[in-house]
Amino acid sequence: MNSYVLTEMTWPEVEDALKTARMAIIPVGAHEQHGPHMNESCDAVLATEMAKRLATALYPEVVVAPTVNMGISPHHMNFPGTISLRPETLLALLRDMVTSLKQHGLTKVLFLNGHGGNQSTLSIACATFTQELGVECYYAKTTAAAKVAMKKHIHSMLYGHSCEREVSEAYYLAPHLVRPERLEKGDIVEGGRWEGLRPGNPLQGFYRYEEMTRNGCIGDATQASYEIGRAIVEEALEGLATAVRQVLDGAPDVAVPAENASLT
Repeated sequence: MNSYVLTEMTWPEVEDALKTARMAIIPVGAHEQHGPHMNESCDAVLATEMAKRLATALYPEVVVAPTVNMGISPHHMNFPGTISLRPETLLALLRDMVTSLKQHGLTKVLFLNGHGGNQSTLSIACATFTQELGVECYYAKTTAAAKVAMKKHIHSMLYGHSCEREVSEAYYLAPHLVRPERLEKGDIVEGGRWEGLRPGNPLQGFYRYEEMTRNGCIGDATQASYEIGRAIVEEALEGLATAVRQVLDGAPDVAVPAENASLT
């Protein structure tokens, strides 16, 4: 065994793993449309696969908890099959998972996120749980650390959903997610209100995905490849592993009473 994945372990195996493990990784994904060429489970599957590889890199100091397969996806709801949680639902589920993991002695938690729509809720989760539960909580997007590979290989001005980046990641991590014969570029709705609400604008706000793309995609999935996926994933994993090691090698674990916990 070169990684600890709770869904694949017995309780005596977990008991033994807890002698060295100090952090739990909780993969968080979504169940939402990914255009005509990717399965709706994409975000959850990619988060799971990244978490397993990260656990191998950090063995024996981390365990992978069960994946949260649904997330915050109201903007995709008008495409068939999408299932969305309310933020308060996701927060309640994560709180119970973190509380359970703490009882087993895991007082550091990383939410490894495969869906951008979850980021705001995970930020709240980390701030709240750290203060109220006395557990160190962190969150990270799965491929946020792959800045060099992104700059080199991703050339679309608009990308991030069922695009050349995400399809490439899937080719490398979970090729069964992709329908290669159905790959399409994003069918973008030019001049829509969404253009003024994207990150980088003075105002940001809610818009539905069909306001931006007719086929549910952005970017150009036809440019995706296994090689691009490998470059992105491996750089991202290296960056994530380095960041987690810094957390694990920092100050010794100290149980912080919930009533005394505060943000710095």
